[in-house]
Amino acid sequence: MSAAGWKQRCEAEWGLQGAPMPDAVDWKSVYEAKPLGRNLLKNPAPLGFSKDSPPPEPEYPDAPPSGPPRFQPDGDFAGWTTSTEVLPYDTSGIPAGVVICALPRYSWFTLEQVVDLKAEGLWDELLDTFQPEIVIQDWYEESQLHEFIYQLHVKLLGTDKTTVISEHTAKPTEDLSVYSHNWKEVSHVFSSYGPGVRYVHFQHRLKNSFLNDFFPTRFTGSSVIVKPVKSSS
Repeated sequence: MSAAGWKQRCEAEWGLQGAPMPDAVDWKSVYEAKPLGRNLLKNPAPLGFSKDSPPPEPEYPDAPPSGPPRFQPDGDFAGWTTSTEVLPYDTSGIPAGVVICALPRYSWFTLEQVVDLKAEGLWDELLDTFQPEIVIQDWYEESQLHEFIYQLHVKLLGTDKTTVISEHTAKPTEDLSVYSHNWKEVSHVFSSYGPGVRYVHFQHRLKNSFLNDFFPTRFTGSSVIVKPVKSSS
């Protein structure tokens, strides 16, 4: 197929009428990469769960497990950069003189990825002029461990991977007065973000607890999707 033919196929595939499509772009590679409308994150559910099924109920052992405390869930985290922050014991609200036998030890488990938009098949003119919508979505478990169990921070970065062109942060607060144990959605749409975006830095943090056993806050279905929709001004 000719270069013009691959260009026409891309235009028909994604309805890119009005988008800049210079002849210098390798349209065959773009078509094969299919960068629009698919999840650009690798390994979006490393814990093995799906948002289409309820999160598993916690299991409480008959006897505390042996060994040191755990602060990280089990999973295949290929494609992610991970880190753990163990938090100090929270003794607020405990009256003076009261003897406490045990307190939960909380920790943040952080996972992050950087998406190279050009390596995924997008081209400069599309990102700079058309500025297609960049849709972020994530699902986390109502683990009931704490009032604050989830944080999301997404940055659109320039060519140097450092300059922040746009960013979004979510820090939801949990209502612990009523028991609920479902997946909760967090989402955001970047639009009209300006020229120069070449990378998406996706980071989320999940709070875990250890009290005689390990109790995690799970997540699933993380996604970064570039849609063939022009940003609204």
